[in-house]
Amino acid sequence: MDIHAFPTQLARTQRLSLGLPRAFTLSPDGRRALFLRTRGPEDRAGCLWLLDGGHERLLAAPETLGAHGPFPEAERVRRERAREHAAGVVAYSADADLRVAVFAVNGQLWAVDTREGMPWRVPTEGPVTDPRLDPTGARVAYVREGALHVSELAGGRRLRMAAPDGPEVVWGLAEHVAAESMHRSRGHWWSPDGRRLLAARVDHSPVQRWWIADPADPSKPPRPIRYPAAGTANALVTLHVLGLDGERVELDWDRESFEYVTAARWDAHGPLIGVQSRDQRTLRILAADPGTGATTLLHEQRDPAWVELIPGTPARTASGALVHTADSPLTRRLLVDGVPVTPEGLQVAEVLDVSGESVLFLATDEPTERHLWSYDPSRGAVRLSEEPGLHTGHRSAGALLVASHTPHGHSFRLLRDGLPDTEIASLAAEPLLSPRVTWLRAGAREIRTALLLPSWHRAGAGLLPVLMAPYAGPAMQLAVRARHWWLCEAQWFAESGFAVVVADGRGTRGRGPAWEKAVHGDTLTAPLEDQVTALHAAAAHCPDLDLGRVAIRGWSYGGTLAAAAVLRRPEVFHAAVSGAAPSDQRLYDTHWRERFLGHPDQEQGNYERSSPIGDAARLRRPLLLVHGLADDNVVAAHTLRMSAALLAAGRPHQVLPIPGAAHAPTGQAAVAGLLHCQLDFLRQALNLTARGGASGPPRAQ
Repeated sequence: MDIHAFPTQLARTQRLSLGLPRAFTLSPDGRRALFLRTRGPEDRAGCLWLLDGGHERLLAAPETLGAHGPFPEAERVRRERAREHAAGVVAYSADADLRVAVFAVNGQLWAVDTREGMPWRVPTEGPVTDPRLDPTGARVAYVREGALHVSELAGGRRLRMAAPDGPEVVWGLAEHVAAESMHRSRGHWWSPDGRRLLAARVDHSPVQRWWIADPADPSKPPRPIRYPAAGTANALVTLHVLGLDGERVELDWDRESFEYVTAARWDAHGPLIGVQSRDQRTLRILAADPGTGATTLLHEQRDPAWVELIPGTPARTASGALVHTADSPLTRRLLVDGVPVTPEGLQVAEVLDVSGESVLFLATDEPTERHLWSYDPSRGAVRLSEEPGLHTGHRSAGALLVASHTPHGHSFRLLRDGLPDTEIASLAAEPLLSPRVTWLRAGAREIRTALLLPSWHRAGAGLLPVLMAPYAGPAMQLAVRARHWWLCEAQWFAESGFAVVVADGRGTRGRGPAWEKAVHGDTLTAPLEDQVTALHAAAAHCPDLDLGRVAIRGWSYGGTLAAAAVLRRPEVFHAAVSGAAPSDQRLYDTHWRERFLGHPDQEQGNYERSSPIGDAARLRRPLLLVHGLADDNVVAAHTLRMSAALLAAGRPHQVLPIPGAAHAPTGQAAVAGLLHCQLDFLRQALNLTARGGASGPPRAQ
């Protein structure tokens, strides 16, 4: 166990992610698989690989392609929305038979024959973003300078399918709120025959313009972004069918009432889309006629709080049965042709694949785990994964690829006819610290809580200061049975002398609709109460926790919760680190904020209750604010305004800006340095000194 080297390992391995295989695609017979992976635990260049006959083969490595120079701004934005931080080949698209794949490196378009394995450059007139191969493998669509293009792989014919008709119009890409909040990262979709495209036209002109500057480099001009803050105008999004023969048809629906395009696909039955009202309380699923643009209502879902968007839905089976979800107060169930096919208590999280009449999906009946399930009419719903952990998968014919993240590590297994066939190797680093978790169910609500203690601690040998380390928001869970980096990081703080508590309270996923929507109208009160409950449950389990020295640290929503903790409950929390936190909810984007808080012009009180900036004058505990200055999701203005409010109230605090960092800092110096800075701050704030250097058991001064 190397405590001192762990921050450096976390930084050099991009939080233990480099070398993990991902983005799998299976061939129709299930015998071959494409995937992405770097070539080692500290290699930041993604490569395209093929698994064939049980053997792995490298298809494309960026340094062999001669692709140099920066990628286009649209690609930088796409990667930031996807939280993609590697270099090289970071995404690809393949035909239905897995014979050809296409990808972009530094804006250059490449294709590779998976049988021969020799990449070739596809000529384009400039840097490209988001290339997508048609199902037949004959042509590739991509976006260049806001226009949607198609190039034939054989013959080289190039078509400009749609060009911007205004300075703020873009074709074929997802707008900010779709990629950030709706799980829709795409803006164009091929028809099954490869003759037409369904494409989004996005007009950003109604959206207010913000500027992201680099204070560390005053010679660099500010970068403009179109950011739809809560209560302001969204981009105008329309959908169009574009034919290779010049055909152009616009899809028709009530766009005034349903301005959000939440999902789109083109299956054997035609285009299928989801549209949502601005208040997010109504979601409609529409089938579209590609010849006329007329749409037909297939399903409408309403909810007095909001309709949750489930990745992979809507979809249709081979017979045309609609696949989607529906909520009761306690359960989110899978519906096929209007009939619930999963039991009460099983929370459906994502639909992964619909083949024939069968549905592959993710669900959980225990919020610390997520399992792979399959439904077909003859067998009903069947769980496919067994070991406690987080599982996902891909399938084709008789093959199933299962990716598992468990307390023991990661595995990627290709199964044929239910029997193990091949394991795809992980080249990721083994963490220098593995989590030592005691699982608790806190309070009457049985809040799932992870308690991590130092390996050197012995019961009754002395009191341990406490560090609460939540996210506790709707975007993700941290209290999970998997060896993810954040639990390894929590163990580092534990080895440095803290009892670390990680709890997922109300508002997090995996506990059903009523649990998620308990934060409607107030995103801080219930989650903060649940952190206090988890703290007391941990102290009841381990009497060595020192409730007179309790700190809290968090990032993004967790940073907001950390700031609120010391402002609103200073008798419980004695210090806080608040990173990249939305301090004034009016500055956050429309779809994410209005989902929980409503429109700020109509629900002003909701925004005040959920914005810790209004409590600045109440601060009497040490508070460290951290923010990346290049963050275009939660802009640095949140932290700067919070600091200004604290300064105006005469409340001492500390601010740590990170030049060049976006919402999730990835630079090696920033990642390692942040850990050490936070540890030093927490020790000073709680009046502790370390033994044995930078890490080790602390003692009270």
